Amino acid sequence: MLLAKKWDKSARRAARADGPRNHFLAIGAVLSGFMLVLILVGYVWTPYDTTGMSGADKFLAPCLAHPLGTDNFGRDILSRIMEGAGSTFLIALCVVLIGGIVGTIIGCLTGYFGGAADLVLMRICDAITAFPSILLALVLITIIGQGKYPIIIILGILFIPSFARVVRGEVAKERSLNYVASARLMGAGHLRIIFRHILPNTLQVLLPIAAIGFNNAVLAEASMSYLGVGVQPPDASLGRMLSEAQTYLGRAPWYALFVGLAIVIMILGLSLLSEGLHQRRRS
Repeated sequence: MLLAKKWDKSARRAARADGPRNHFLAIGAVLSGFMLVLILVGYVWTPYDTTGMSGADKFLAPCLAHPLGTDNFGRDILSRIMEGAGSTFLIALCVVLIGGIVGTIIGCLTGYFGGAADLVLMRICDAITAFPSILLALVLITIIGQGKYPIIIILGILFIPSFARVVRGEVAKERSLNYVASARLMGAGHLRIIFRHILPNTLQVLLPIAAIGFNNAVLAEASMSYLGVGVQPPDASLGRMLSEAQTYLGRAPWYALFVGLAIVIMILGLSLLSEGLHQRRRS
């Protein structure tokens, strides 16, 4: 009995020492990992040709041959989801890379040097964020044109201010610390101090912001494709597939159900992943 009590106390101490488990990070990693595997497989193999049409196979319900059914052109929905998720993922990745790299450079320079450059660049960021992002994207699309690459460029530009503001604030805090003053006394140049010493210390803040940005990029791309100005046929896109499925909701409800479920899993996984990273940084 005494041994059992001692073991119970030691187990509780060990649990307190380990700290609370980050369930958000674990669940988000599982959901995101599942979608990532589906996307990677879709790049090299799909059960059916994603553009192949068959009038005899229109609106087939889920079965062994077509686990998620077929659409209004007889195309396999599972194959289309695999390709569409890959397209959405690639666009979101490019958007985050453009916004993250350019925004990080702007944030580093303005946060470190300040002055007129800081004032001008931050006012430009304010002007971009003053307009609703979807509305501004639609205006720019009418000027540049529709398609995958215009969406990447436009959304990448719209994502720059969010990264620039976060990095600017972190760099402004770091530049007054002792290690930066020591680097200056040792003769290190400004760019070396920024990108070799200060920037690595901001990565713990950038990772959750990048995860949130990726999530927002997925939503933005799906919204643009849903409105018909994003990825154009015959390429698959989750947003455009959901828009098409809406027309046949009464006849083939599985079409909208499975496409919507794929979008929900991708966004939920990324949201939980970003929340988990944020909790891990705070702890």
